[in-house]
Amino acid sequence: MANTISFAIPEPIVEYIDNRVATGGYGNRSEYIRDLVRIDQREQAKRRLRDLVAEGLASGSATPMNSADWADMETVARGEVQA
Repeated sequence: MANTISFAIPEPIVEYIDNRVATGGYGNRSEYIRDLVRIDQREQAKRRLRDLVAEGLASGSATPMNSADWADMETVARGEVQA
């Protein structure tokens, strides 16, 4: 079920949104706002991935994986809690 939220937007921004709806292939204001949120979600996911890669690179030299490492990864992939 969709939730409804309300918020105040200055008239110049409303005009901009209406123009994007009219020229950008959106059916209405809600579609445009939902698209903006989806774009932001993707950007946040990219930022999180970049941060994780940077953290990994900063963590030091790589070491060979052993069977315990693989078992840990399989446990995480299955969604099981590690002891």
